[in-house]
Amino acid sequence: MPRLPRDRGSELERAFSRPAVRALAGPRTFERGEDYAAGGLVKSPRITDSAADASVQGSHPYQVHLWVVGGDPHFSCSCPVGSEGAFCKHAVALALVATSPDTAGQRLRAKAEVDVGSYLGSLDRAELVRLVTELAATSDAAATHLRLEAARKDPTAPSDPAFIAAIDIAFAPDDVNSYRDLYHYFRRIEATVATLRQLLEDGQAEMVIRLAEHALERAEDAAQSVDDSNGEMRDIADALQEIHLAACRRAQPDPVELAAHLFDWELHSGDLDVFAGAAKAYASVLGGSGAAAYLALAEAAWARFPPLAPGDKGSFDSARFRVTNIMETLAGLSGDVDQLVAVLEKDLSSPYQFCRIADQLRAAGRFPEALSWAERGLQCFGAKADERLVSLATDEYHRAGQSERAVELAWAVFDADPCATTYRRLKPQATRAGSWHTWRQRALDRLRQSVADRIQQEHAESSTGRAKPHWRTGADGSDLVEVFLFEDDSEQAWKEAQAHGCSAPLWLALARRREADHPLDAIPIFQDQVERLIDQMNNQSYEEAVQLIGRIIQLMAQTTDPEAVQAYLAAVRARHRRKRNLIKLLDARKW
Repeated sequence: MPRLPRDRGSELERAFSRPAVRALAGPRTFERGEDYAAGGLVKSPRITDSAADASVQGSHPYQVHLWVVGGDPHFSCSCPVGSEGAFCKHAVALALVATSPDTAGQRLRAKAEVDVGSYLGSLDRAELVRLVTELAATSDAAATHLRLEAARKDPTAPSDPAFIAAIDIAFAPDDVNSYRDLYHYFRRIEATVATLRQLLEDGQAEMVIRLAEHALERAEDAAQSVDDSNGEMRDIADALQEIHLAACRRAQPDPVELAAHLFDWELHSGDLDVFAGAAKAYASVLGGSGAAAYLALAEAAWARFPPLAPGDKGSFDSARFRVTNIMETLAGLSGDVDQLVAVLEKDLSSPYQFCRIADQLRAAGRFPEALSWAERGLQCFGAKADERLVSLATDEYHRAGQSERAVELAWAVFDADPCATTYRRLKPQATRAGSWHTWRQRALDRLRQSVADRIQQEHAESSTGRAKPHWRTGADGSDLVEVFLFEDDSEQAWKEAQAHGCSAPLWLALARRREADHPLDAIPIFQDQVERLIDQMNNQSYEEAVQLIGRIIQLMAQTTDPEAVQAYLAAVRARHRRKRNLIKLLDARKW
């Protein structure tokens, strides 16, 4: 039987051509999708000129939909990756099947389908009700939508019990056992949220306040037992809070009662942090009396917690954390920096709190006070406690014209922990003070001594037979190498590496710096990196290894005879002959 002609001009084929699909998915996902398509995992595809639907069998059957709007490709898949908006392997599989010549007959048959809208319009009322009811029974989201719409259109007026029952059913997580179930679970909850929005538009603001709060309670309960790694339940909670705020703006409930209600929610909320920052979000609804009531409640709760001084163990009490956030929100609304500092000052158990206080004072232009708080923090915790505190203090010393004190502080940090990181932090302070030349030599001497001490200590430990902890790297000259690379002195960095050794990434960085002028130095380093990549034993590392082999061949061609290149390639193939995917890549390059 002759094959039906392929419609090469269809929108679907243009939008989801093989190059377009590869670009959307990326090479690895495209390859996996090809395997799915070739394996017959695309079930019952329905294809038209501008759309395609199918169930694709992965770890679960996933529903995939492709469509074209204005020539642009659009897609969705119920799998976890597709739910995040990525073009997954299931979408790749359907795209390849839908645009294949073998499915042309299916596409042509789909063109001839009946007009569903006209068909539904031709049904009498009873038959239409029966059909819709049967279809709703196969979809939780559709059933939830119909249940809520029926309650909303109740001729006797909408009532709380009917909606509460529908909300309870929508949020019940009992039937969620897989990613597919999770997808449909959140879709039916979204139908509930959509109905609450519609109720608000219908003028039922007071009812929406009650229903939104009930839905938020159910959301917090469900968050304890439903996998929300994608954050969908939190998004739903945010949407419900937006609806609640909009309903309060329309209904204008008693502000004092609302303040008490919101405060209780914020203080006792679960993982979803419902109504966090409510004093700010609801400021226009609470007004003066509501805001005063909120503040009184917060201050009463705040008074129950003792102050924490430097050295005290930080409190992990969730109630204290929530009340602290409330007090900070209220202080921020007042615009009174001293009020906010007083709130922050109640917990000085960490150096970060001193940073926060100093930052608030700096934002208000009160720089001497900011420096005083930074110095207090350094006095309490030491210069090694928090780099942010050191950075803040050095900035303020420069601002106050005390640049040498900034350098002395940066030096104290470096001297306590001489390494490349603290060296890089010392340089800008001394440069701003105009004294880097003097401090640089002192820092290099200190760093050399530190490297020598660490190497000597390791030798002493090894001579005693004591085993080195598995987490500790060997002592070498990495810090010196990194410092000279930072200063763009590649020659000195190479000398330090030759004298003391360094880490593999630094050797690689040195090779890249030296390959142009010193290819014989770079070749063995690149060869070592090739072996490291191959040892990772995955396709991506194989590809990186082959690319690096290409650079090695170019360098060897400049410095050695052709036989050395062939000998190197033969050695690589012999060592790794069992790694078939690597050998395929080498074969493709004819190496």
